[in-house]
Amino acid sequence: MRNPLNTKVQEIKPSGIRKFFDIVSEMKDAISLGVGEPDFETPWHIREEGIYSLEKGRTVYTSNSGLKELREEICHYLKRRCNLEYQLKNVLVTIGGSEAIDMALRAMVDEGDEVLVPEPCYVSYVPCVKLADGVPVTIELKAENDFRLTKEELLAAITDKTKVLIMPFPNNPTGAIMEEKDLREIAEVVVEKDLFVISDEIYSELTYGRTHVSIASMPGMKERTIVINGFSKSYAMTGWRLGYAAGPEEIIQQMTKIHQFAIMCAPTTSQYAAVEALRNGDADVENMRDAYDKRRRFLVARLREIGLDCFEPYGAFYVFPCIKGLGMTSDEFATKLLEEEKLAVVPGTAFGDCGEGFLRISYAYSLERLKEALERMERFVARHKNN
Repeated sequence: MRNPLNTKVQEIKPSGIRKFFDIVSEMKDAISLGVGEPDFETPWHIREEGIYSLEKGRTVYTSNSGLKELREEICHYLKRRCNLEYQLKNVLVTIGGSEAIDMALRAMVDEGDEVLVPEPCYVSYVPCVKLADGVPVTIELKAENDFRLTKEELLAAITDKTKVLIMPFPNNPTGAIMEEKDLREIAEVVVEKDLFVISDEIYSELTYGRTHVSIASMPGMKERTIVINGFSKSYAMTGWRLGYAAGPEEIIQQMTKIHQFAIMCAPTTSQYAAVEALRNGDADVENMRDAYDKRRRFLVARLREIGLDCFEPYGAFYVFPCIKGLGMTSDEFATKLLEEEKLAVVPGTAFGDCGEGFLRISYAYSLERLKEALERMERFVARHKNN
């Protein structure tokens, strides 16, 4: 019998995030700080709008591109929050931001095209590049640069085959951000080298003490950037599975074609709920952001107190402490921590080889849970720091 499986798919490794949490789900009294999911419920007025859409029988397909009302609200949102002006033809509603990333790559990349992927980064980028027959070229983001992409690092990675740069900011797993001055330098290189950008801005509302700036707002960048965003993180709507892409019409058209044949349209109920989120959800976002900020400050201070070096994140809801001084690999540290203290974190290598020596810890959990978790971490570090 011939092999029924696609070789390319077989060669892609499973997500490094899931390994520990399959164990945690069956471990009594375990604490997990690994899943990047808000611990807040979707605000009631948003849920209520979803319920109302069901009561009104709004259960049919929408346009492939998404509800007109929702795309209008997305355009309004991007104008007021990012100073970006788009028309309906520039917006596509997707199944979360992840589908948008996948479709953007498939629509833009030809076989052999190189795609620059700054790492550590979200686990889907490299596999999606490979599935699109592109060649992922990783750029190591460095702690001494606050895990920001520099102009020099970008220039060093570009070849005559480079076509797309993925901009993963605010960053998962490091919490790093790119400020306006950083983005201007990157944008100048992108324009000069005639590249395109996929800017994953799913954590754009979760920045602390800084205002998010989109690279698409830089001179010459709107016509060469696909902005990816969604509702999962900002509005605690992970299970609603709703995101969107905004960008040049010719790219959005081809993404819509892929979406049309593979998906048809995003869930109708979720789209109606998202209209309500964009119209009346700013206060909810602010309240959740304030709560995350308190947890962020607690976690960074506590990790440093324990003796783990931790750069201060200004975006998303993760910290990325360094454990190199303990003489263990990231995987060894995470495995022993789970076995000895029943505390699950994610090894930095789940987000790229350059994540070795780091851990990802999510603070999308209550302060009470974080306090207990850090007590377990402190015991573990104290036992192993002199070994």
